[in-house]
Amino acid sequence: MPVIHLEKVTKRYTEEGRTLYAVRELSLTIEQGDFVFLIGSSGAGKSTLLKLMGGEISPDEGEVYLNEVNIGKSFGPWRTRITRSFGIVNQECQLIRKRTIGDNLLLTAAAAGMRRKGKAAARKALSIVGLAAVENCYPAELSLGECRRVELARAMVNSPPILLLDELTGNLDDDNIWDLMHLLNELNSRGTTIVMATHASQYVNIMRRRVVTLVDGRLAGDVRNGKYGRIV
Repeated sequence: MPVIHLEKVTKRYTEEGRTLYAVRELSLTIEQGDFVFLIGSSGAGKSTLLKLMGGEISPDEGEVYLNEVNIGKSFGPWRTRITRSFGIVNQECQLIRKRTIGDNLLLTAAAAGMRRKGKAAARKALSIVGLAAVENCYPAELSLGECRRVELARAMVNSPPILLLDELTGNLDDDNIWDLMHLLNELNSRGTTIVMATHASQYVNIMRRRVVTLVDGRLAGDVRNGKYGRIV
């Protein structure tokens, strides 16, 4: 069962000759089946932390493990196999506008090595998010809420055990947020690990799941059955 473990992880950037720390000396363990809300102000390091977890970037110091495998030191087929454990939705929409929704999902399925079963997997993922009818539509024909659900479907196309979601509910109305929260809760109840960066404080407070708080790239709080802003 996949477990994510970060051990004294630091990620820094250089901007105009200054060193900026996005994540600093952060240690954290995410168990299989956890539902984690990752909160903090803009610039607190949430997006960077998600990218470190998913192997999209490597730490400057410290280690990131999936089970006992060091993600940052894995290459070739091993790294590909590891990254397929994650379904990722980034903060910015990454659907290809000149491709149909079905084609967008098929490209992800092919990258996950599912060329033969890709079409069936894409249809199943769209059905799970309640958008089976949009397979032949283009992104511009859908609402923002529908596009975010499509991105979630794309992240789920190869049935990964872990979903890393960066502001999935950003700029959505209450109805769309509730729909997504109910869907994520159902996925989690079936064993999918969910780590979700969000500013949706109202829904964090209602859901009462594990809440991890970042302040200036450091771990400021880690509370089970937590609320937004509570660090102990």
